Amino acid sequence: LPNLLFYGPPGTGKTSTILAAARELFGPELFRQRVLELNASDERGIQVIREKVKAFAQLTASGTRADGKVCPPFKIVILDEADSMTSAAQAALRRTMEKESKTTRFCLICNYISRIIEPLTSRCSKFRFKPLSDKIQQQRVLDVAEKEHVKISSEAVSYLVKVSEGDLRKAITFLQSATRLMGGKEITEKIVTEIAGVIPKETIDGVILACKSFSFEKLERMAKNLINEGYAVAQLVNQLHDVVVESQDFSDKQKSAIAEKLADVDKCLADGADEYLQLMSLCALVMQQLSQSS
Repeated sequence: LPNLLFYGPPGTGKTSTILAAARELFGPELFRQRVLELNASDERGIQVIREKVKAFAQLTASGTRADGKVCPPFKIVILDEADSMTSAAQAALRRTMEKESKTTRFCLICNYISRIIEPLTSRCSKFRFKPLSDKIQQQRVLDVAEKEHVKISSEAVSYLVKVSEGDLRKAITFLQSATRLMGGKEITEKIVTEIAGVIPKETIDGVILACKSFSFEKLERMAKNLINEGYAVAQLVNQLHDVVVESQDFSDKQKSAIAEKLADVDKCLADGADEYLQLMSLCALVMQQLSQSS
């Protein structure tokens, strides 16, 4: 087993994979002694790496298990969410990784590989976990629903998979919330929409219609309604992007102008700007783009 580096979006099974592999290698009894798991919530400064991790890595490990089965003569250190470690702490790992390679394997797990320092990435075998395919997610959600005796319509399952965007953890959390909300009744697509905070298609169409009306009053009324309904503008930006890109109503030039504006609005919202003003600014630009074509 080489040193490993797992990276990819959340909820795609990175931590589960290494934990399952470790259990398979060491069995339940040895698992506790042989695996050191440090998460972002644990202290992982340079001091801990130098002391705790180093001390754990220096221990020798035998090649047999209590039940007589053969097991690998090494230990595994799992550093979950390694991208939130300081570069000093990551640098402190470099030497330990090489020196203790006989007795210890490291598994770094992160969402963004760009935040791991180059010397560490070159010491590891890299595995990219991509967002899970709809088919796999659907299968898993149905398995969970069956085992937990949850009634869910097939449209709701498809929609659940769509809104969770390849993140199985998110899909299962939504399923859990929907089950609690319905209290035993069948879960429908409408319920999933409500729980996921997704803006209904009719509302998105309403936004585009208001932009096509070329009436500033209508636009203002629509924006106020949207905010008062409690929808997040950041969510609207995400969904509007897909609608605009796939739409036949806009020319390529208009699409690029709108997409650029969507990016600006997204950035402003992330920085804590006012939702209403950003929404108005976005819709005004869409209206302006549409007025050029008509």
